[in-house]
Amino acid sequence: MNGQIRKDISAGVTVDIVLKADQRTGKLTRGVVKDILTNSQIHPRGIKVRLVDGQIGRVQSIIK
Repeated sequence: MNGQIRKDISAGVTVDIVLKADQRTGKLTRGVVKDILTNSQIHPRGIKVRLVDGQIGRVQSIIK
């Protein structure tokens, strides 16, 4: 699943995100969602989240 739809993401879900600093390279960071920061229901570049470890980025994929 991609990370463009807000309802697919909730606290406690494991996701791959791209950090702001890694947007050029596309390097992914895996972590567990703590907070959802995007208010809109759909975002073309991915829903912005804060991970449990405090990193913030846009969800690229949801890990089942």
